[in-house]
Amino acid sequence: MIEFVPDIPRWRQVTDVIRQRILDGTYPPRSRVPSVAQLMEEFGIATATCQKVHRALRAEGLIYTEPGLGSFVSKDLPGQGPG
Repeated sequence: MIEFVPDIPRWRQVTDVIRQRILDGTYPPRSRVPSVAQLMEEFGIATATCQKVHRALRAEGLIYTEPGLGSFVSKDLPGQGPG
C-alpha cells in the first residue's frame, strides 16, 4: 500500500503509480495490468475508485480492455513511438 496524500484524490494517486509502472516497464506492452480486485487488495481502495483508475488509464491510451479477459498495457504507448 502507499501512503495517500490527503489533498489529492486517491484514484489520481493510484493512477500515477500504475502509470509509472507502465512507463518504467514493470508492466510491459501487452501485459495484464492489475484487475479491479487486485487494485482493491493492493491499495485498500473501493471498487468505484479502482474503476476510475482504469478509466483514466484508458483515456490516456496506456491500457485497453478486452471484455472477459482483463486490461492490458497498450502496444504503442503515447509519446513513445511504435513498440
